[in-house]
Amino acid sequence: MPPIPPPPTPRIVIYYQTIHNPDGTSCSILPVLTQIRPPATHIIVAAIHLNEPPGNITLNNDAPSDPRYLTLWAELRVLQASGIKVMGMLGGAAKGSFTRLDRDDATFDAYYIPLRNVIRDRGLDGLDLDIEERMSLAGVIRLIDRLKSDFGGGFTITLAPVAAALMSDNPRHNLSGFSYEALEVMRGPQIAWYNTQFYCGWGDMSKPDGYDLMMARGWPPQKIVVGLVTNPENGSGWVPFGVLESVLSTLKSRYPAFGGVMGWEYFNSLPGGRERPWEWASFMTQKLIGGLSETPVSQEVRSESSAESMPNPISLDDVDAEVRGEAPLPREFGYYSDGSIGE
Repeated sequence: MPPIPPPPTPRIVIYYQTIHNPDGTSCSILPVLTQIRPPATHIIVAAIHLNEPPGNITLNNDAPSDPRYLTLWAELRVLQASGIKVMGMLGGAAKGSFTRLDRDDATFDAYYIPLRNVIRDRGLDGLDLDIEERMSLAGVIRLIDRLKSDFGGGFTITLAPVAAALMSDNPRHNLSGFSYEALEVMRGPQIAWYNTQFYCGWGDMSKPDGYDLMMARGWPPQKIVVGLVTNPENGSGWVPFGVLESVLSTLKSRYPAFGGVMGWEYFNSLPGGRERPWEWASFMTQKLIGGLSETPVSQEVRSESSAESMPNPISLDDVDAEVRGEAPLPREFGYYSDGSIGE
């Protein structure tokens, strides 16, 4: 059966990991549906971890079935009923999940089958593979093949490489251990897109040159979703809205099939912050999907930094300089465990 064509672009993808406020109340995700027209296209719930022993799976610090997540799963079902796709994120900066899936077939099954069951139980539409540890090409191919075999062609599989991994063959520019170009050759039709991290020293979205370099290397624009931090508190590399608007406009004009944007993460997204975190997605839908009248949000962010000049173009020398040694990750990849925001 041929793969299902990818969804229309550009996509507006939101990572949703901080699920509770400091007082324990829910950080509701419903406003990405009720407050935005058109709404965001994809929500990625983070982060699923495969722990020892097999079957010990957590969503952040607790089992996905923990009662503290009752509101989460109920709200996500509402989003799905309204057409927003809900995915899970596996892995991230907390290492171990992919190491456990990269062993012999029996060990793989021991860890994979409980993961498969969680995906089924929660009705997830797809899985984002955020591989920030060494994994073999054969190992990630086996995982993709099993997911497609178990869930069918309509199940969305994405990966979340650092931007430098798609600009260069240098292994120092890659956290995952395998070549993404080789993976695209081997399993490209089964991969919907790449949530590419343009932050924390691995890329720069204050200018279009890094994305241009990916295009020059042959990456299809519809498969490259630009990853951004939504608040300087979530990691280095935040780009002011005035500059970002110019860059995204350039990319959308230059590449009509531009894949879209993803934001890490939802709970404190600017310009609204913790009080109105959905405004980041609102800004993105206005600028990338369009068809809406000007709103106070877009007026505010336009005036914020419209006079800022664009930096000089990026090169692989810049990449080398930025990722020399161990590039910083955004505070354990922004893993604000539930209840720890105020710590």
